[in-house]
Amino acid sequence: MRTAHRAWVATAVLAATVAFSAVAVGRADAANLFSDDFADGNASGWSTSGGSWSVSGQAYRQSGTGADAKAQAGSTAWTDYTVQARVQPTAFGNSTRAAGVLARAQNTTNFYALVLTGAGTAQLRRVSGGGVTTLASAPVTVTTGTWYTLALRVSGSQLSGAVNGATLVSTADGTFASGRVGLTASYASAAFDDVTVDGGPGTPPSPSTSPMPSPSASASPGPSSSPSPSASPSRPPSPSPSTSPGPVPPNQADGFASVNALGQNGTYGGVGGPTVVVDTTAELLAAIDTIGPMVIQVQGTITIDSKRGVRPHKTIIGLGSSAVINGGGFDFYRSYNVIVRNLTFTNAEDDAVNVGQNSHHVWIDHNRFVAPVDGSIDIVRGAEYVTVSWNHFDHTDKSMLIGHSDGSASEDVGHLKVTIHHNFFDHSRQRHPRVRWGDPVHVYNNYFLGNELYGVASTQDGGVLLEGNYFQDVPFPCFSAGGYADSGPGRLVQRNNIFTASGPCEVSGTVGDPAAYYPYTVAAPSTVPAIVTAGAGAGRL
Repeated sequence: MRTAHRAWVATAVLAATVAFSAVAVGRADAANLFSDDFADGNASGWSTSGGSWSVSGQAYRQSGTGADAKAQAGSTAWTDYTVQARVQPTAFGNSTRAAGVLARAQNTTNFYALVLTGAGTAQLRRVSGGGVTTLASAPVTVTTGTWYTLALRVSGSQLSGAVNGATLVSTADGTFASGRVGLTASYASAAFDDVTVDGGPGTPPSPSTSPMPSPSASASPGPSSSPSPSASPSRPPSPSPSTSPGPVPPNQADGFASVNALGQNGTYGGVGGPTVVVDTTAELLAAIDTIGPMVIQVQGTITIDSKRGVRPHKTIIGLGSSAVINGGGFDFYRSYNVIVRNLTFTNAEDDAVNVGQNSHHVWIDHNRFVAPVDGSIDIVRGAEYVTVSWNHFDHTDKSMLIGHSDGSASEDVGHLKVTIHHNFFDHSRQRHPRVRWGDPVHVYNNYFLGNELYGVASTQDGGVLLEGNYFQDVPFPCFSAGGYADSGPGRLVQRNNIFTASGPCEVSGTVGDPAAYYPYTVAAPSTVPAIVTAGAGAGRL
């Protein structure tokens, strides 16, 4: 993990130098929390992710259009404030790319943003788990090489954005209550200058961003005179399984991974921990073995061997559309609260992702699986509260196994609760999934295309609810009452599926109701092929 990308190194620099040019002003109506005009020739106190950041010409510049680049500063405790900066876009990767300012940043994948786009709009965005939602948009002339003053105001649930002094966009959203400020050049190159942060009434200035105590500040030592959590050089402690570092961000894990159970309120991965970018084998393996929450951004192709263990409270997410894990995969052993997103797994010598040994609250989303020697995803040995969504199983053989053996009832019955939705089983041969013991396993709105051996098999008293899926050219869509191979019969309920040029679906018995655990909406199955092929797989966040 290069120095610019090591969150703990960046924060250590902040604690050691405290070199922000911030001034704490104790006005009754506002507090100046932070300012930086980069006139000192450095960017001390800023942590970066992606891109190539440097100070030149008394401005902070991000060069190149090949990365989703971000820089952040300040305190995670800041709540109501206005962040303002001069922004000069110099090139856009395409018309949807953007440059602007961030507010209430939890980390590099969860924040609000006010940006200018190459298409000529000012947008208020919510980025949650790396997924982008445009909350408000307005047309504005955007010319590369021109400076614009952007101001993003966050006050309670009210958000507003101004360009050159004119408020253009506003909305209400209560997702993020506090967080750092930042700059973004999302697949764009840009320069930034004159960053200021002014807090609302009652917002205390953060001592971590002030070169010396404000004359109006109390001289007595106390919590307010200690560095803020964002300035601590130590890695954050690992939360206990029964403790959540914060509310579950919306637009993240749904299905069983969202359920409040086993002391874990949903699946939020590394939220609250540092963000690191890894592009070598050693960096990746060190990151996934780190104790405590962490957002691990994978850049380029990383080759590993076999399955490598992942500790709890991790988000492993690919940058852009070309992040690849080659030759090996991830193993979850008594792990929990882990997110795996936006990665392509190629040539895994065993399973690409193995969720086992009582692991729980795992979200596997928007990945592509190619040519694993064994399974793409195994969910076994008492694992539960898992969601597998929007993945592309590209001509794989054994796509997904739930329940590892006919003799595992003692460890699997009552567990193996799994949601499988909006996946593209693209000429994959079998196991979409193959289920033993799990009930309910909820399979909805998936696209099954040209599956040679079968679609779904429920065996050994497994319970599968199959609804709103589209089967095309699948000779054996469903096995249940007769079992499969050497396994005994299972239970399968199907409703509102479409079978085109496919065989009959074998149904049997009754199945637990997923709606008793979580809310969900099933789209019309006729829409599934178009929706899934457009949205499933890596690079489709």
